[in-house]
Amino acid sequence: MGFSIGNAALRLVSGAFILNSGIGKLAIAPEHAAGLQEAAARVIPQAGGLEPTQFGRYLSSLEIGLGTFILTPFIPTRMAGLALGAFSGTLVATYLKSPGMTEADGIRPTTAGTAMAKDFWLVGIAVALLFHKKRK
Repeated sequence: MGFSIGNAALRLVSGAFILNSGIGKLAIAPEHAAGLQEAAARVIPQAGGLEPTQFGRYLSSLEIGLGTFILTPFIPTRMAGLALGAFSGTLVATYLKSPGMTEADGIRPTTAGTAMAKDFWLVGIAVALLFHKKRK
């Protein structure tokens, strides 16, 4: 198994970002959890059936676990890319389905949507990790 500085950088940036986000949600306020839950339920309807505090705990745990998974060096790069792709795809879907986040074209972010539109960079990293060719 070879080592790629490019893949390591992609994994470090995305994994640390997600891990930090999860740690930041450990003490999430119920109102904030409810807002995130409402957005998530647009893509994953089952999320709406949880209590907001329970959703917040699950989301925090998911992000901590995923960030750690991506940062773990012995996890194969493609597997890390697949996990990141599933997670970031859900974030992008949430952005696209949230009212007021996009301009009339349905893609470009409004001022309010800019913070959510940044999740497209995670999709790009996931694609790069999934399709990286190993040197022989």
